[in-house]
Amino acid sequence: MMYDTRALTLPFTFRLDPHSGVPVYRQLIDQVQGAIAMGVLRPGDQLPTVRLVAVDLAINPNTVMRAYRELEIRGVLDTQQGTGTFVADRPAATTGETGDEKARKLAQLVGEFAARAGAAGLSLDELIEALRQHGTKPSPDAANGQTRRTS
Repeated sequence: MMYDTRALTLPFTFRLDPHSGVPVYRQLIDQVQGAIAMGVLRPGDQLPTVRLVAVDLAINPNTVMRAYRELEIRGVLDTQQGTGTFVADRPAATTGETGDEKARKLAQLVGEFAARAGAAGLSLDELIEALRQHGTKPSPDAANGQTRRTS
């Protein structure tokens, strides 16, 4: 697949939390997947180069390459040699999953999320309220007059 690289706009920037206890490459993966889930990144969007991310975050380029490579293996990203890294136009690994598999993934994510929040001193009530507020924020489609709930 060919991607249009004429108008490279970076809809988000990576941010690291050195105190989270989460490996840097994992933080990068989580941020890309979160941006896709929220509609900030869409199929065909180009990600910043490995070198740019490494310089901006003052991290080893191999760390960025590891995150991008893992996302490519999962089918989330496509890399075009000499052109860049793009959000894949195909759905990620969730296609073909059974209800049980999705429920297991959801339970795992909820457990990890609650554990991280608890370690940060947040209560479940605070989490639930933040998720409700997050789910009612206008998506990027709001500029077109469409507001989409992300719940």
